[in-house]
Amino acid sequence: MYTGLKHFHSYVAYLVLLLVAFAVVHAVLSLSGKRPFTAQSRKYALFGLIAAHVQLLFGLLLYFVSPAGFSNLGGGAMGDAVQRLYALEHPLMMVIGVTLVTIGFSRAKRATEDVRKFKAIAWYYGIGLVLMLSRVPWQVWP
Repeated sequence: MYTGLKHFHSYVAYLVLLLVAFAVVHAVLSLSGKRPFTAQSRKYALFGLIAAHVQLLFGLLLYFVSPAGFSNLGGGAMGDAVQRLYALEHPLMMVIGVTLVTIGFSRAKRATEDVRKFKAIAWYYGIGLVLMLSRVPWQVWP
């Protein structure tokens, strides 16, 4: 189960990064082109949000099942960069990144002006994406 969950988490991450990046690019291009916020724009942001939440759920499950996750939060883990990445940095940045994506979608949903909707998605999704990209374990990523 652990191996299958780990592989699923690793491969779905590509989809998450792609969908969130696509939502950011769409929002920035729509802002610069002064386009209206359409139902399609909302769907792009929603797909990124859903994918990020699904990935977070599987990541949290993996965090508590993995020997490199929660059980590794002992005193020695903080001295080793790789153990610290898996036990603390990666999960924390992903939770913060998904939280920012969620805030961005909520703000865009509540905004009344199209420009504010696109700005919320561009900024919050963009910062969330940068945080996610900053703590992906690239050296072991398939």
